[in-house]
Amino acid sequence: MSDVESSGRRGPYAKTVQTRRTILDAALEVFAQSGYRSGSLRNVAERVGMSEAGLLHHFPSKSALLAAVLEHRDDHSTEMFNFFESTGRERLTNLVGLAAYNATIPGVVELFTNLAAESTAADHPAHEYFKDRYHRTTALVTDSLEDLQSRGELLPGVDPKSAAQRAIALWDGLQIQWLLDRDSLDMAEQLKAYFDSLMTEPL
Repeated sequence: MSDVESSGRRGPYAKTVQTRRTILDAALEVFAQSGYRSGSLRNVAERVGMSEAGLLHHFPSKSALLAAVLEHRDDHSTEMFNFFESTGRERLTNLVGLAAYNATIPGVVELFTNLAAESTAADHPAHEYFKDRYHRTTALVTDSLEDLQSRGELLPGVDPKSAAQRAIALWDGLQIQWLLDRDSLDMAEQLKAYFDSLMTEPL
């Protein structure tokens, strides 16, 4: 295949990818400001300067758009913080960093907090996403604590899985308290304090 042919094929594809990313960014803003149930496809389409029919060409339904928005947000977090190719200590440090970053995007935190509560209903479009997300996040923290344990850096008597479940519950609770009164606490500081309480040496 010639360079011209290759470039010609990449052009439309690249434009489609960029259009999808633009739609996802706009949808994240709309859902963060209005909530999933109140935010409409029309609102999203207007933000990106296209018709609702044009938006549906990329995402066939509102629930499909929501699923893509959640995955897009996770991809963004993964790009910013390395949760996989690092030690347990580094992964926990990155989680604290994510908590600090979240404090700069209150609308997104509110969206995720509200969606997590709504998605306890089995018929909610984000039910499986949040169920899987809790499993993945708990596994990430558990693996990180097990790594610390294998290095002798976890205090005696700490069960990694139980401690991980408490960490996730703490983080969820901190986000709710912070949304109610953003001057009342520092989410990252409190999460770090919990991790530090499990370890022989602080993060």
